[in-house]
Amino acid sequence: MTIYLDAVWLLNFLLDWMILLLTQFITRSHPKRLRILFGAFMASLLVPLTVYFPDSPVSSFWGKGIYSLIIVWSAFGYSHFKEFRRHLLSFYFISFTLGGSLIGIHFLIGQQILASESGILTTQTGFGDQISWLFVAIGFPFVWIFTKTRMDKHAWEKLQIDQLFSVTIKWKGESFLTTGYMDSGNALVDPITRDPVVVCDVEFLENWFTTTELKALEAVQENLAFDSLPSSCIDAIRLVPYQGVSGNNSFMLVFRPDNIHLVYENKHITTNKVLVGIQFGSLAADGSYHCLLHQGLLKYSVASSA
Repeated sequence: MTIYLDAVWLLNFLLDWMILLLTQFITRSHPKRLRILFGAFMASLLVPLTVYFPDSPVSSFWGKGIYSLIIVWSAFGYSHFKEFRRHLLSFYFISFTLGGSLIGIHFLIGQQILASESGILTTQTGFGDQISWLFVAIGFPFVWIFTKTRMDKHAWEKLQIDQLFSVTIKWKGESFLTTGYMDSGNALVDPITRDPVVVCDVEFLENWFTTTELKALEAVQENLAFDSLPSSCIDAIRLVPYQGVSGNNSFMLVFRPDNIHLVYENKHITTNKVLVGIQFGSLAADGSYHCLLHQGLLKYSVASSA
């Protein structure tokens, strides 16, 4: 059997480099690029060490464990134990995830790959079987991109979930429950009372307004024709000016509810010092929430804490 060590070494260096890049991504650390390359080089040294010294301690379970500490230290350095442990565990997680994914794809397509104690090696006929070489060279980046994409999406979904709250709005003596999103970008307040404005979409507001009333209110907002306000809304609806993302000034129709209630970090917030703005459309394409909350509501949690 002939082993082209340089080819196998280069392949392992590239794989280790991509693993360390993904570890850097999920830990949100910022080492220098040369450190990541140096860490990948240190990791790839396992190939010649395993080939030339198959009985060396680094080939054992404990030897690889200690060597992984060297790899993480080479790539990310050491400032304190907690951060080093986070890098180390993330490095293990990424390695097992990508390795398991490759094994799963290999099992699915039935591809033949030669494996050694130190990892995946393509050593058949020199450069290895051509298809197995392509499997590792192309399959690993594909799995890497897929894993990173899923982590990006998971992080965004988790961020959204962490910002979602059950909200109860009471108006005209009727209370309805919906899901609200705590939007840090919502800074809309009434310029006169300085009360925060939460925004609700029409799907939720249909609990209080008829379809005809909502269409009439939409026409009022577009044309600022208050003389066409439905008679049932004359005493309730008012205008609040705001500046859009593009910098254009506009107005939003709002009303003052009897109260709004939500639970934030085990604290009950109930207040009527808030306005509800009308969004003529959906706030979330997937319908995950129907209300954009205002961080100004949190100041009422102190007096109403559970």
